Amino acid sequence: MKHAAGTLAFIARFVVIGLAAAFVISLAWPGVGNHLRQRVGLGQARVATPAESTTPARSGAPQSYADAVSRAAPSVVNIYANKMVTEQAVQMYTDPVLQRLFGGRPAGPAYKRREQSLGSGVIVSSQGYVLTNNHVIANADDIQVLLYDGRVAKAKVVGADVETDLAVLKIDAGNLPVIHIADRFPVRTGDVVLAIGNPLGLNQTVTMGIVSAIGRQLSSASPEDFIQTDAAINLGNSGGALVNSEGELVGINTLLIGKAANAEGISFAIPVSTAKKVLDQIIDTGHVVRGWLGADYTFVPVAADSGLPAAARGAQVTDIYPGGPAAQAGIQPHDILLRIGADDIVDPADLRRHEAALKPGSKVEVSGLRNGAPFHTEVILAQRPPLTPTASLDG
Repeated sequence: MKHAAGTLAFIARFVVIGLAAAFVISLAWPGVGNHLRQRVGLGQARVATPAESTTPARSGAPQSYADAVSRAAPSVVNIYANKMVTEQAVQMYTDPVLQRLFGGRPAGPAYKRREQSLGSGVIVSSQGYVLTNNHVIANADDIQVLLYDGRVAKAKVVGADVETDLAVLKIDAGNLPVIHIADRFPVRTGDVVLAIGNPLGLNQTVTMGIVSAIGRQLSSASPEDFIQTDAAINLGNSGGALVNSEGELVGINTLLIGKAANAEGISFAIPVSTAKKVLDQIIDTGHVVRGWLGADYTFVPVAADSGLPAAARGAQVTDIYPGGPAAQAGIQPHDILLRIGADDIVDPADLRRHEAALKPGSKVEVSGLRNGAPFHTEVILAQRPPLTPTASLDG
């Protein structure tokens, strides 16, 4: 018994000395334990933190968008549109009163000078079709396109659409880099976008931002459907590419609200879906034709104490054009239109887009409410008359 007690005491002392030695070694060489476990094949044990055990893995934003730019930038071109403008020299009056009243008087014959517009474009076809803004090339006598690889090509206008401010050019050149159009996923508010263009003559400039909003309509009389972004867009960016983080085309940069309006970071692009429809029509026929109901609309009013949802669907008719399709079909002001053809009407902008997509001369059923009672009528659409385009393009 005495011998067993001595043995236990010896073992206890040995264990205490061993633990003390291990403690000292761990202080002197913190990684020795993991090293020994790996040497014997046990690996390194890792205990997950509470956050790691409860939060699913998420992929972070890319550290660089260089790959997206390298895919899209070769398809973006610089456009130089030249035109001759006539000007008249003016001689100011020496008398301050006459100068204030009349400003000046013609001095000598009128003269002509060359004026150059600066813009951007996107190669959308290997056949040489280039999309740009109409205001970039409007009334131009000569249009030159500078390609990514340094080649210069003379361009001719295939057609233009004032309402969407889009124009289609054609260049004769081989081995053209065609941009990839985003058609897998719709653009969403919050998506990262890159604007590529020729701002202020600084060719192939890239700026980054997000999609601030979609479905923006700056004119209630137009079926426009802008993408709003805070990516920096300046003079010369017009007609350039707005691409997603994969380098796919999502829009054509067209419009900004500048600092003159105390705005910052408010720019607009034409969605690629709209641009593609305009492109196809212009290539096929040289112009764009839209359907027209012959009425103006507004949002459906909902009283705050009505108990109805704040955003009621449909569109309320505010005005009827005399002799137009709506007037001939018996549609009246204050009617609430809920359905056109097989599609429900979400809001006035949605109705504008639906009627514009229909061919003139086609017959469509329109249904809604009149004084709270349902009604149905058939409308034969006319061709949409020309409208005044959105002002203050490019700044």
